[in-house]
Amino acid sequence: MEPAEGSHLDALAYLECAMGLLGSVLLKLVRSAYGRYASPRPACRVPARAAWALQELPSLAVPLWVCARTAAERLRHAPNRVLLAMFLVHYAQRSLIFPFLIRGGKPMPLYTCFCLWLIGMLINIHSDHILRNLRKPGETGYKIPRGGLFEYVTAANYFGEVVEWCGYALASWSIQGGAFAAFTFCILVSRAQQHHQWYLERFEDYPKFRKIIIPFLL
Repeated sequence: MEPAEGSHLDALAYLECAMGLLGSVLLKLVRSAYGRYASPRPACRVPARAAWALQELPSLAVPLWVCARTAAERLRHAPNRVLLAMFLVHYAQRSLIFPFLIRGGKPMPLYTCFCLWLIGMLINIHSDHILRNLRKPGETGYKIPRGGLFEYVTAANYFGEVVEWCGYALASWSIQGGAFAAFTFCILVSRAQQHHQWYLERFEDYPKFRKIIIPFLL
């Protein structure tokens, strides 16, 4: 990697961290406008399945497009291919599978980091499965999630995604990977706090011992 290219990538990583912090603050000030938080007033809306696929698809399509159009010299190294595969598998699941299941200090060994990433992804998928099956066919209301890590936190699916990208950051051992994980954490913690407050206000019997996103801590 040329020094100038490395400097540009580092600058973008720092910018991503700053954007994550800014996004976290903005999400506390301006409520999300999707799902349970959507306004009942008439507006131009996109079906949930299409919306999820469209918003996640660029993260899958762009890396594939770039790899197809360039020599991708760095992909000659196996660790880089593994890191790219980890990224693409996540977004393939989020853009091509998940939407269509909706009803309404020192470097760690790469295999350890991959396990952390895999555990996070499995938590994410399992938690989405629990949320999806809260509704029977034809139902549109909301219920209290039960089972899995939902017994400990409100946003088990977000926790899985945070773990996943922390594993990815450790595996890449780079500023860019750490910035992506930090950005994800900032945004998802804000969303999780909003979900947690909504459940507490909506359901009188919502378990008060549940944390927001990190079991036993936050």
